[in-house]
Amino acid sequence: MNKTTRDILITFFIGVAVYMVGNILYDGFDYENTNEFLIEFAIYQLYSFVLGYSNKFFFDYLETINWGSGKINIKRIVIGITGSVVITMIMIFLLRMFITVTFYGQSFEAFITNQKWNHYSFGLWITLTIVIIFHFVYFYNRYQKNRIKEQKVIAGTASAKFDALKNQLDPHFLFNSLNVLTSLIDENPKNAQRFTTALSKVYRYVLEQKNKDLVTVDEELDFARTYMSLLKMRFEDSIIFDIPEHAANPESKVVPLSLQLLLENAVKHNTVTSSKPLHIKIYEEGENLVVINNLQPKQIVKKSSGVGLNNIRQRYNLLTNKKVIINQQAERFAVALPMLTKQISIMRTQQTPSRMNDSYVRARKRVDELKEFYYSIISYCIIIPFLAFVNYWTSWHYQWFWWPMLGWGIGICFHAYKVFVNDGVFGSGWERRKIEQYMKDEETKNWK
Repeated sequence: MNKTTRDILITFFIGVAVYMVGNILYDGFDYENTNEFLIEFAIYQLYSFVLGYSNKFFFDYLETINWGSGKINIKRIVIGITGSVVITMIMIFLLRMFITVTFYGQSFEAFITNQKWNHYSFGLWITLTIVIIFHFVYFYNRYQKNRIKEQKVIAGTASAKFDALKNQLDPHFLFNSLNVLTSLIDENPKNAQRFTTALSKVYRYVLEQKNKDLVTVDEELDFARTYMSLLKMRFEDSIIFDIPEHAANPESKVVPLSLQLLLENAVKHNTVTSSKPLHIKIYEEGENLVVINNLQPKQIVKKSSGVGLNNIRQRYNLLTNKKVIINQQAERFAVALPMLTKQISIMRTQQTPSRMNDSYVRARKRVDELKEFYYSIISYCIIIPFLAFVNYWTSWHYQWFWWPMLGWGIGICFHAYKVFVNDGVFGSGWERRKIEQYMKDEETKNWK
């Protein structure tokens, strides 16, 4: 079902619900014939679609405005509710004028003369109730999306760090470095000492930055110079590099070890000889840090897994909307890394264990379930009294607020059963056992 169809169905059922409430409170379903019923039902649907879509367009416009953080924004709520009230009053006035003048044949002057507050109060209270519920659902869904994104950051960062640690220092690089070191010990002990010092700095940087999501560009550039000095000792004049001393903005940041992965890929996939030197240049261009090298692919090279670039892209995708740009041409290969200047807060990533075991995941899920249940209780305690007040203020002779109170209360009872009953039918213990069973069955199928 696409979004348009879904919106139409939701608006239609809201119109049906409002029609039921309106007749329960005022008309009592008293019709002389079917034609009269169809006309009134059509009028309710007209109100529902006009008010629903006018408010929808207003909220869609509000979504285009940057309201700051993803938390509950009081200004957003006040403007949303106030705007809905104004739009609702205007639309009800125009609809009443259209129906009265066009359908019932009254003059505009007569229509204006007969206007009373009670002609608008029901539509206004219904709209306010829907708008308040909408805001509750809107901010609750926003909270859920932020929480899901947070969980993706936790899981994605852990996975990316695992892949990064696995690929940061390729076994071939380590093997070659040790070979170079062995040769240097006999041929040039002084260079061997320098090589060992640089290699220790590389590993120290890896250990220091492995738990960070972002590092300053200056830190990454310093590490790149150290790493390139290792390559320089190995390839000597066969590799030429140009790296800036400092970033233009000291506060700009990139994901850690991204330069190392790009430099390693450049050496791994290109011919590096004295007759065909590899030129690598790092420079800033706009809001990006660019790593560019001349393209001279090796004739025989193992197929690239693409883990290095995917590693960088995935970590950036979890942190920002800015994309890593890859530009491959006939004679050069360039990668542009976005430099992030705004503070990015990733909750709990620093406190998350480096190895997210099952116990932590289960504990995190348990806390999230409790939070959902408590939010449901809080919203129930706010919305139901408000509906009771609306019922009392409009027409207390029929106490319709008991129906949402009962229906929602049953839903909360089911929610409480899911959260607090562990070993019962459909409880958390049952869920865990089913998951383990399906995983075991899937694993058995894969081994067949």
